[in-house]
Amino acid sequence: MVKAEARIEIERSPALVYRFIAEDFALNYPRWSPEVKELEINTQGPLRVGSVGRQVRVDQGRRTESVFRITQMEPAQRLTFESNAPNFLVDYHIAPQAEDRTQLTFTFELRRLELIMRPFEKLIRYAVQEGAQRNVRTLKRLIESEQERVS
Repeated sequence: MVKAEARIEIERSPALVYRFIAEDFALNYPRWSPEVKELEINTQGPLRVGSVGRQVRVDQGRRTESVFRITQMEPAQRLTFESNAPNFLVDYHIAPQAEDRTQLTFTFELRRLELIMRPFEKLIRYAVQEGAQRNVRTLKRLIESEQERVS
């Protein structure tokens, strides 16, 4: 398994961070993850546990398509989705800090590495960790600037 985790403090309330990440997921996900070239939510209505989506990503020149399912969704606390092909888990954990501050923890687990990719495992681990760090920095920038425009 390849796992990466990154944390960052965002100067916004947990409710605002959660809204940006989870409630407005279809709109905002491609903004904080530009590797996403296509995104479809295939379940009608608002995002919820059991919702299914499809994404096409291009990461370092490699195109992958996956179908994912929301497995956890707790208001102002957590959004988790999982896929079986490729087998991964993505988790956004939102925790209150001081007044109007939130700690965001992003976790990515690639649960199985294809046999052909195993010789490159060290490189993949590095790229995944760098991607996790970039992900939380981008989220911080977008969420903080978004709220400034609304205020």
